[in-house]
Amino acid sequence: MSTSEERLRRLSDLRERSHQGGGAERIDKQHAAGKLTARERLDLLLDANSLIELDGLVTHRSPDPGLADQRIPGDGVVTGHGTIDGRLVFVFSQDFTVFGGSLSEAYAEKICKVMDLAMKVGAPLIGLNDSGGARIQEGVASLGGYADIFLRNVLASGVIPQLSVIMGPCAGGAVYSPAMTDFTVMVEGTSAMFVTGPNVVRAVTHEEVDAEFLGGAQTHATRSGVAHLAVPDEAAALDAVREILAHLPSNNLADPPIGDMEDPVDRADAALDSIVPDDPSRPYDMHEVIRRVVDKGAFLEIQPGWAQNIIVGFARLGGRSIGVVAQQPMVLAGALDSDASVKAARFVRTCDCFNVPLVTFVDVPGFMPGVAQEHGGIIRHGAKLLYAYCEATVPKLTVITRKAYGGAYDVMSSKHIRGDLNLAWPTAEIAVMGADGAVSIIFRDALAAASDPVLERARLVKEYEDAFANPYAAAARGYVDDVITPSDTRRRLIRGLTMLADKKDSNPPKKHGNIPL
Repeated sequence: MSTSEERLRRLSDLRERSHQGGGAERIDKQHAAGKLTARERLDLLLDANSLIELDGLVTHRSPDPGLADQRIPGDGVVTGHGTIDGRLVFVFSQDFTVFGGSLSEAYAEKICKVMDLAMKVGAPLIGLNDSGGARIQEGVASLGGYADIFLRNVLASGVIPQLSVIMGPCAGGAVYSPAMTDFTVMVEGTSAMFVTGPNVVRAVTHEEVDAEFLGGAQTHATRSGVAHLAVPDEAAALDAVREILAHLPSNNLADPPIGDMEDPVDRADAALDSIVPDDPSRPYDMHEVIRRVVDKGAFLEIQPGWAQNIIVGFARLGGRSIGVVAQQPMVLAGALDSDASVKAARFVRTCDCFNVPLVTFVDVPGFMPGVAQEHGGIIRHGAKLLYAYCEATVPKLTVITRKAYGGAYDVMSSKHIRGDLNLAWPTAEIAVMGADGAVSIIFRDALAAASDPVLERARLVKEYEDAFANPYAAAARGYVDDVITPSDTRRRLIRGLTMLADKKDSNPPKKHGNIPL
């Protein structure tokens, strides 16, 4: 065999060994646990045959004698670039069959390389996480590798979309990289995220808890808000990544991709004209409003299980990608509490980072009252949402469907905080507070002196509603640009987006603002 043939054979052997990961036995265990391998996941995520692998021959450099004869090419993570719907993306996929996916110095350098490349060319970064954490045998070198990754997460934030999929364990310092990315998708039953695992919790706090309850997908999708989506299997998780990316540009200097325009721009939906009940205390489902307005009724809701009194997600209008923020009257009457404020603020800032116009549907009776909310910092959390809307420079379109009371009216993308197009339905009520509460304060003495307080209250409430519980006082001042027929909402919003397509807005020069964290 010639020297060149020998070298080619060696290369072929190394590549084959890299593709085998930790070997057939460990791959079988991965499959038995209901999990795909690192390469199988990339095959599902990326367009067919588009993966170009980088650093496939890298091995660890640990001096530990126990690892000296275990130098597997790739060292537990597959990195490279490929395409999704023809668009360039960078990826890393952690391989649990190689040293439990644990992170070594060389492994971290591989991830940092693709992160740097993604930043240089302006393309999204997707991380598929399935790792036991830091490789203990490498000590501080492994910890330093995590910190190198964290730094790049921060530098890339707001520059390129970063998406994390949690497909196995994610513990300790490893959780902070996904936490700093734009979207985190978790797989039910096989994934978990926690700073300290059940054994440490049990030893320190004496609480009995399993990994699923402590940091499983449903916990983070409904209780903590850490996960943006929880899905039943790995294929669904990778589909979710593709769907999210379809609404985002490749970087902060680009515009989101335009979708098809098969849904007529001037489509009217007569059902919207009667969707808001005559009784102001009766709820209705804001999801139904959103679906009847957006293209083909398609709405990708983000964090649907957490803080359900507010709805956020992606849709399209006239083919253009939009971010939707809306109160949900069916949960807490749509009042803003701490979690809802944080959820919406994060989403507003994400859309603003990536040039996605914001469409806000408002039906808010105010901020949630109560000792728990006040002591929990609702002032600080509510200020985050106000800050986010004020700071946003993307096109901002607002539709007030019913209640817009008190300070919550100001916060929800009002004209006063640079709302570009503010519309109201005839059912809108824009006032400092509801009629009953206002009458109790304004006419307290008159009600106390009335011969029939009940009748007098009803009369005063009716007078207040006629004077203030409508959109026309705000429209008279220009705070609302127009009062529209609900069935005309889709057409007006699409025309508004077209008008605002070349909008230019800016904030004062500064290093960065100081959002009330």
